[in-house]
Amino acid sequence: MTSGAVMGQTSIDDVLRSVEANNKDLQANVQLVQSQKLEARTDNNLPDPSVAYSHFWGNKEGMGFMGEFVASQGFDFPTLYAKRSKLMKAKSAGFDRQAMVLRQEVLLQAKNICLDLVLLNQQKSLLETRLANAEHLSALFATRLERGDANIIETNKIDLELLNAKTEARMNETSRVAKLKELATLNGGIPIEFNDTVYAIADNSALSFDEIRGEALEADPMLCALRSGQIVAQRQLSVVKAKGLPGFEVGYRMNPASGGNRYNGFLFGVTIPLFSNRNKVKQAKAQTRFADMQLESTSYTVENGLRKLFDQAMSLRQSIDEYAELLGRQNNIGLLNKAIEAGQISMIEYIVDVTTYYQSVQNYMQ
Repeated sequence: MTSGAVMGQTSIDDVLRSVEANNKDLQANVQLVQSQKLEARTDNNLPDPSVAYSHFWGNKEGMGFMGEFVASQGFDFPTLYAKRSKLMKAKSAGFDRQAMVLRQEVLLQAKNICLDLVLLNQQKSLLETRLANAEHLSALFATRLERGDANIIETNKIDLELLNAKTEARMNETSRVAKLKELATLNGGIPIEFNDTVYAIADNSALSFDEIRGEALEADPMLCALRSGQIVAQRQLSVVKAKGLPGFEVGYRMNPASGGNRYNGFLFGVTIPLFSNRNKVKQAKAQTRFADMQLESTSYTVENGLRKLFDQAMSLRQSIDEYAELLGRQNNIGLLNKAIEAGQISMIEYIVDVTTYYQSVQNYMQ
């Protein structure tokens, strides 16, 4: 699914898989995460070795020369490398979690567009039926007007209904095309045909809020990213504390001199971090507290939002069931058409009842 239009999509899941494969932001983020992981690895590298040579001449004739060659390697206390390795793994996991946050944002945007399209596709079918019905009645009353069986007021009212039906159908199609373009943009510029007219509703009515809450909070990408950030902050604190341990330097030293004399030996040095690590432990502790509080605050926000959505879903489910039951046992348009054609109701009554019916159907769709 990398070229041409994506045809024959049968479900929202198909669309989401296509968007995940083709979205440019997600593709770019894959490279960013790889770059971040490689950068994190460099923090645990050894410092570069040092090689130096010095050559000295005497200030009097016959003194000859003396040289000094030094090759050395510095390294931190071994414990620091182990703690840096754990920090690197925590950062890598955090980068993956951050990528999941972006993935969720993109796919959620795509799914919302698909849900909008389901509604627009339903309305398209409804408006086509409404338009066909209005065209039929318009032709019928035009014929009646010629025969003198209808008056101009009734004919004008049904013509107005026809115009309204045409206008709403055009506006609905314009909105549908715009949504398809938005979906194509998320799909890397590749058009997607999406003609679903049915919402895929999961049957979670038997689940309690506590069951949904636990699963949702555990899987929420933002909370997962913040938990990773919490672990990174803790590991960073361990690394900063370990930086208070001394560093070392070992090497080889050679001093050549005139007359073939040469001195060989080794060097060993210790670096005591008296100043370089000052206040860094305090800073790392503050960062850890920030990560803890940020996770706690976001957890409350996510949970409250989930509670609100759960309550709305329970309330709307009752309304949906009531609409489905009522609309399922009625055939209002057919009955109204028979009544208006038989002269049992006036055109005003017909228009009012038709408008009420279509509004009820649209409320049910939404």
